[in-house]
Amino acid sequence: MRQIIITDAVLSQAALNGMDAFLGVFIKAIRDAIGGEPTQETIQELNADQMTLLCWDTLHQEVMEGGFIQLIHNGYAPFIFKNPFAKALNKMWHMRELSKMLYEVHTLWLEHQEALEKDCTDDEFMALYEQYPQFDDYDDFFIENEEKWTEQVAHYVDDHIEKFATII
Repeated sequence: MRQIIITDAVLSQAALNGMDAFLGVFIKAIRDAIGGEPTQETIQELNADQMTLLCWDTLHQEVMEGGFIQLIHNGYAPFIFKNPFAKALNKMWHMRELSKMLYEVHTLWLEHQEALEKDCTDDEFMALYEQYPQFDDYDDFFIENEEKWTEQVAHYVDDHIEKFATII
C-alpha cells in the first residue's frame, strides 16, 4: 500500500475552509501519491476507502460539470461502474441513496454505451443530451443532493482518517 502523508497544519487549515477544502486535501494527496489519474497498476496501491474517495471525486467533478453523459463520454464509466464503488458507498459509507442511483445509471450506461462513448464532434456530443434525456433526472438528482452527499463523504473521511492518510 502507498503511504499517504498529510501534515496536521495543512489539514487544519483546510478544515477551516469547509468540507470541499477538507476533502480536497485528501484527494490531492492520494492523486499526488499515484501520479495523477488512477491506472490499473496504481489502483492496486490504494485501499478500498482511498479508491472510493477517488471515485467520488471523479463522479462529483464530471457530473457537476456536464452530467452523467459527460462522465460516460469522457471514459470514466468503467472506473465508476465496474469498480465496487456503489457497493462501498452503500455497505461501508452508508450512502444508500447515491448507491442506488449509481446502479440505475449503470443500467442506462450499459443500454447506450456504444453511442455515448463513440468519438464525435462537439455538436454531436451536445446532441447526446437531447438524444438521451433519461439521464436528466439523474443529473438533477445528483445536483440536488450534492451538498448533502459531500457532507456525508467528509464526515466519513473525518471519522476514518487513518484509512485515508497518516497525519503528521
